[in-house]
Amino acid sequence: MKTTIGWMKQIWDDEEGLGTLEILLIVAVLVAIAIIFRKWIVSWFQKLIGDANSDLKDNSAVTPCAPSPTTSCAP
Repeated sequence: MKTTIGWMKQIWDDEEGLGTLEILLIVAVLVAIAIIFRKWIVSWFQKLIGDANSDLKDNSAVTPCAPSPTTSCAP
């Protein structure tokens, strides 16, 4: 009887695999947050990409600089 209780206590106190459980809980919380704020995240990302795209279109008149040993790109 004592060996069974000792074995059960040892299993209860064993913390091996606890890190995996914590990681799974963190991932579950992140997924839940992503699902809850999905529309806001998508609109923010689209705005970010749209702003970057418009900045690229606005800078199309700028000539690219290709430095060589005889020239530099410094203003």
